[in-house]
Amino acid sequence: MHFSEKPHRLGFERASALLQVQIGCTWGRCLYCAVCSRHPGPAVVTPLEEVAEDLDELSQNWRAYDRVFLYGPNPFGIPNEQLLERLKLIHEKLPSVKTIGGFACITDIAARSDAELAEWAALGVDGLSLGAESGYAPALAFMRKPHKPADIETQCRRLDTVGITYTLFYLVGMAGKGKGAESAKASAEVFNRIDPYRINVMTMSVFKGTPLYEMVQGGAFEPASERENFLEMRDFIAGLTDCETFIDTGHDVNLVHFDGVLPRDREGMVALLDMRAKHANERMLSEYRTRMRSF
Repeated sequence: MHFSEKPHRLGFERASALLQVQIGCTWGRCLYCAVCSRHPGPAVVTPLEEVAEDLDELSQNWRAYDRVFLYGPNPFGIPNEQLLERLKLIHEKLPSVKTIGGFACITDIAARSDAELAEWAALGVDGLSLGAESGYAPALAFMRKPHKPADIETQCRRLDTVGITYTLFYLVGMAGKGKGAESAKASAEVFNRIDPYRINVMTMSVFKGTPLYEMVQGGAFEPASERENFLEMRDFIAGLTDCETFIDTGHDVNLVHFDGVLPRDREGMVALLDMRAKHANERMLSEYRTRMRSF
């Protein structure tokens, strides 16, 4: 298999075949992103010949895959003709595949016409992982995300129309010290109006080599404490009053791991986060986060 680095996958994609189709991000400007620091410069589309070789290798595996996860920071942002070539080749080489997912930026969806999105759906694209990150406009702007809160709603509605489901990512701590409650409230309001299939909650870590790391060292950005992060996560989940969705906090960047279904499990999740905030050992948790390596 052709991978430019040791591949990683989301927990809920553990049964999917990984297929690299992109190296680097088509946006590449988010302040906190360690992926972009590892792959500076323009994004590169994996050659079709390499994709074909990897699909042939997957076809020889002991299992028949029913899902492929396109590997890359935002493979659905590559030129659409090249993306369609790879989607069609997947079905040709792996006829057992029913759905194809991957990471996508909100702007990747905005760049496609309704007809192109419908063609994606017809080729099995489903369960996209969308980097919404936040519904709090100041945090999105500061971190140089290419979208605004209203864009998240608009593009998710377009996916709903063609029948493509999606996971939205929420990034705890993105607004910085003292702004978690405000960020959680604004984000919950946006996510409530979307009601996604799944919300993957992650906590921002400041990794060496990123622009944000330099800003922290220079005092231009002050990260939230771990206690603040627990409380922001609590406020966000408590505010999701109009969502029937799955909450997943299983990623390594989180210092509390749980999952549950809203609204059924909201009370338990909120109580757990209250307890973690109340008993947070800031020194120990901060040291743990400092030792984290980028993924």
